[in-house]
Amino acid sequence: MTGALFRNAASDAARIFRLKLTTTASANPFGKLDPLPIGGNIQRLQSRPFYRTPQFLGKAKETGVSGFCSSSSSSTVSTAGFIGWYLGMVKSRPVLTKSITSSLIYIAADLSSQTIPQASVDSYDLVRTARMGGYGLLILGPTLHYWFNLMSSLFPKRDLITTFKKMAMGQTVYGPAMNVVFFSLNAALQGENGSEIVARLKRDLLPTMLNGVMYWPLCDFITFKFCPVYLQPLVSNSFSYLWTIYITYMASRATPTAIEI
Repeated sequence: MTGALFRNAASDAARIFRLKLTTTASANPFGKLDPLPIGGNIQRLQSRPFYRTPQFLGKAKETGVSGFCSSSSSSTVSTAGFIGWYLGMVKSRPVLTKSITSSLIYIAADLSSQTIPQASVDSYDLVRTARMGGYGLLILGPTLHYWFNLMSSLFPKRDLITTFKKMAMGQTVYGPAMNVVFFSLNAALQGENGSEIVARLKRDLLPTMLNGVMYWPLCDFITFKFCPVYLQPLVSNSFSYLWTIYITYMASRATPTAIEI
């Protein structure tokens, strides 16, 4: 009987020990934290770091790009700001803006014309440069404005035939008239008398017009065909930079009487 009691006690002790082991294995060794679930929940929890990391990298990339764009866009805005301001001035004060633009181009062209044959800055004729700037400001700029407006009103279309008509008007009317005014006024400001001015026109006007026929048709075609009316004087002045270098050189030649002596 004692042996039976001993066996029953040993059996109960073994059963209690196994139950204890089972309870311990299923319990949380860390107390408050539950073990990570098995299966889909692990994938859900582990996916969060991989999801956040690209977001962090994306923000870093956006920060770098935005910094670059802000620095490059500032210069673009400044350039666009100047162009917008100029175009606004062309529309609000057309004659004044075009006259000042023409004057600046004539000043730059005359300085370039004097730079080619000169070896020293001291030899620059600033009075001559002032005459060219005044001509662009008081004569060429205003007349270009009204000339292009007149051509637009007479020939409003911009087709090929109309463009050729405008070009022909420029070569036969406006160009020769402005060349006569330029040579005559420049000679008068230099102190030449009437006979010397006439002699200068006889000597310089025809070669200038022939060279103009070779230079201006393509420039006029681009101006009349592709540019709006309010920008045509600016485009024409831009083309006239090279032409002004030539014409200021022709205007600075010695008087015909001096050559004849």
